[in-house]
Amino acid sequence: MKPMTDSNPYKTASLGFFKGIRHWHEFDAFWQQLETLNDGNWFVYDTNKQPPTGKISSNEFSEFLKMTHQLLHTEHQEEYCGIVYVDNRDNPEFIKIYDPANLGVVCGFSDNPPLPGWIISRLSPCDLHKPAPISLWKKYLHRFT
Repeated sequence: MKPMTDSNPYKTASLGFFKGIRHWHEFDAFWQQLETLNDGNWFVYDTNKQPPTGKISSNEFSEFLKMTHQLLHTEHQEEYCGIVYVDNRDNPEFIKIYDPANLGVVCGFSDNPPLPGWIISRLSPCDLHKPAPISLWKKYLHRFT
């Protein structure tokens, strides 16, 4: 039997191939590039909240870029960036920004990778949180709670 696949384009895109922005000068140049692509067609998803239902305005996007630029340089005091990943640097459509205060295991491969702190995308977001598995205890004791 063939395994089921998710047909949601946002979920599919989130699991695609991403290239990390390793050096700070690359990050700075990429953030400037994003500002030139500020056309009012971006979604910004804070994964600690519900996905947004609308695109962010050009002014809000500029402010988001400014604030995240400052935050990442201030909070991620490493010689390298390494916490921003993009699907295509020349024509970005999906960008993952990991929270410097909650990195966990960002790089490498995993069947259950951690969610980034924020996602910038051209696609309308959906909730990427996975429901917690039901333990054997909860399965049998649910009627008492």
